[in-house]
Amino acid sequence: MRGHGFLLANYVPGTSLIHRMPLWLKFLLVLACGAASFLIVDWRLAAAALTVLCVLFLLSGAGAVRLYRAVKPLLPILLVIGAFQWWQLGAPVAARIVLNILLCVVAASLLTATTPLHRLLDGVVSLARPFRRFGADPERFALTIAIMLRSIPFIAGAFADVRDSARARGLERNPRALVLPVFITTVAYARHTGEALAARGLGEPED
Repeated sequence: MRGHGFLLANYVPGTSLIHRMPLWLKFLLVLACGAASFLIVDWRLAAAALTVLCVLFLLSGAGAVRLYRAVKPLLPILLVIGAFQWWQLGAPVAARIVLNILLCVVAASLLTATTPLHRLLDGVVSLARPFRRFGADPERFALTIAIMLRSIPFIAGAFADVRDSARARGLERNPRALVLPVFITTVAYARHTGEALAARGLGEPED
């Protein structure tokens, strides 16, 4: 199956200021953008914040193509959300909601594009470590995120391959021709992943 990026940009090596920022500061930036998406009530402020993030993304050297690929899967959903909100609440509210969603996606993409995955997971472990006293397992949490980041592009690629195959056979409008092969492929992938983890003694609860 071919790999497909899904929402978040892949890591791009570089020496930009964003690359050299401490990981905690990048996490703080993402959290701030998430909070801003709830607090910003003016679409012009949302547009300004999104513009700043896009400029930072481009200055990091990740490139406009990766930025577009990060938001491309969301565009149909944003179009539907924007049209519905425009109909219900008007254009300014629709623009604010769509821009705030993009703000969160671009912020997360900036984090993943400028931070190696192993460093990102180490940061997740560090953040989750204080919750160990409540029974949390930081390493297991980081492993779950790593599997998720690896699985989503695979599933997206599986869907694209099945869709292309169905289109070639004139079955692109047949839900069964699309859903069933993707379901079987996904279950097989999950099973193989579980077997690989079990073979390495990963994912088992500690005594």
